[in-house]
Amino acid sequence: MAKTFRNLWPDLVSWPNLLQAYRRCRRRKRYRQPATAFDFAWEVELLQLQRELTCGEYIPGPYSHFHISDPKPRLISAAPFRDRVVHHAIVAVVEPIFERSFIDDSYACRRGRGTHLAIRRGQEYQRRFGWCLKTDIVQFFPSVDHEVLMQVISRRIADPAVLRLIRKILDSDAEVTAAQATPVWFPGDDLLSPLRPRGLPIGNLTSQFFANVLLDPIDHFIKETLRIPGYVRYADDLLLFSDSRAQLWDAVAALRQRLADIRLRLHPRKTHVQPTTEWLTWLGMRILGHRCRLSQQGIHRFIRRMRRQRRLFAGGTLDAAAIRKSLHAWLGHVDLVTEQQVIRQLMAQHCVFRRL
Repeated sequence: MAKTFRNLWPDLVSWPNLLQAYRRCRRRKRYRQPATAFDFAWEVELLQLQRELTCGEYIPGPYSHFHISDPKPRLISAAPFRDRVVHHAIVAVVEPIFERSFIDDSYACRRGRGTHLAIRRGQEYQRRFGWCLKTDIVQFFPSVDHEVLMQVISRRIADPAVLRLIRKILDSDAEVTAAQATPVWFPGDDLLSPLRPRGLPIGNLTSQFFANVLLDPIDHFIKETLRIPGYVRYADDLLLFSDSRAQLWDAVAALRQRLADIRLRLHPRKTHVQPTTEWLTWLGMRILGHRCRLSQQGIHRFIRRMRRQRRLFAGGTLDAAAIRKSLHAWLGHVDLVTEQQVIRQLMAQHCVFRRL
């Protein structure tokens, strides 16, 4: 039985933890309006936040919502700056407890990991095994059931005050987030079951962390019960590798049943098994052994981004420094691409500036 942790609340609301959370939250956002408004009297704001948390008076503020369509339509929910400080404070205390149980091949929102390592790991397994199962979870973030998530969290966290705060964070944007998901009935449900509170706002640090917490038992099920020899997960995108095609298709059936236990579903159109001698699209790249290419979707996304930035720059709403920063970030992302001539052609044909 997993060890449970109590008496976490004093650490969570302590001044050093809140101060560190504030500093992490303002990193790379110090010149944005919400951050600068908090910065103006940050000591007063932080003391007020600490008092509200300690007295149980803290209430999350309203989210700002906006839609994106790249790479697919999504609703992004941005919490107020002071709430993001609380998110960082929660993760700082709770994350080490769960991190020790996470498998090595889970790569999203974890220190020392990321997309590059996930892609390299996928390539390694491509070279070692004959077959690959690629799948993901239908509408994962809007579909996360709050009761199921709280049960998973409660197996390790036994501090009532911390659990109440986590519940407040979960409930703060539940209606808007859950509205993005299609109602689904699972075995044993009644007519009201699809109305259960659900949904994690995309954009919260806590949402990315809670996704790993919820799916960690699934990771162990795949590795230890199904005994899949090669497995990589990035958020809700899963790659399973084996030398047996039958083993992977058997894993699909078992995984569907196991996910139903936590009220989630595999995507029927995005679940397929293919030989590892074929190109695999993974995290915006196409990989095959040691080779890595930018996917067609990634190429079109870059072109659309450059066209949009060119319009904004011409209209005076985007400056050169912001464009250069965006380009450097993109170049870092595509550093794994082995055919760099494609990157040079894209830069030459579509970049806003000839030179960075």
